[in-house]
Amino acid sequence: MKIPFSDYKLGAGVATDLVNTSPVVRTGLGEILTGPAALALFLAEHDVRPDALADGRRPDDADLDQVRALRGEIRAILEAGSEEHVVEAASALVGRGGIGPSLYRDAGNRWQWYVATSPGTSVADELAVLMGTGLLGALRTLSHDRFRRCASPVCEGMFVDTSKAGRRRYCMPEVCGNRLNVASHRARRRESTRRPGSRAEGGTDSG
Repeated sequence: MKIPFSDYKLGAGVATDLVNTSPVVRTGLGEILTGPAALALFLAEHDVRPDALADGRRPDDADLDQVRALRGEIRAILEAGSEEHVVEAASALVGRGGIGPSLYRDAGNRWQWYVATSPGTSVADELAVLMGTGLLGALRTLSHDRFRRCASPVCEGMFVDTSKAGRRRYCMPEVCGNRLNVASHRARRRESTRRPGSRAEGGTDSG
C-alpha cells in the first residue's frame, strides 16, 4: 500500500473513526468491530485497500484482534499531553512496516512523495503506517491543538480536527452534535412550558 505523504487527512480521519468504534466511546451501541466482516466494512467505507488483503483475501480473527489492539494505541496518541509523545508514538507506528518516503507517480503522472508498506506487512501494521503518517502530518501542518476530545458530555470520543476552520467540536458531528441539539431543544421547550403565562400554567392567548 502506498500512502501519500502530503495527504494527512486520510490517515487522521481513519484514526479518528477507528478510535470511535470502541465500546468505550459508543456506550449505547457497544463494540462496532464485532467481527472480521465488520472490519472489512470499515475498510471499505474508508476506501482503504491493504496489500495484505489483495487477491480477494478477507480479514480474519487475527486481523481483527490486532486492529482492536492498534485502536487502543491510537487513542493513547490522541490523548497524549505533549507533541513529543505524539511524534514518538506515531513515528513508531510508521516504522512497523513503512518504507520511504519515496517518489512515485500519481494518477496524473506527477511525482509525489509516498510512504509505502513493505511486503508481508499485516493488515494492522499497514493501518498503523497509514494512521501514523496521517497523525504526523496533522501535527506538523495543523498543530497539537487539533487533537481533541468530543465536546459532548455523554461521549468519550476523540478526534483530529482537519477542517479548514478548525472549529469542529464533536467526534461524530452527525451523532453527538445532533444529540446535543435535540437535548437543548427539548430543554428549551420544557423551560417555556414552566414560565408564567404559558399554556401549561393556565395562560391564555392574548389575540
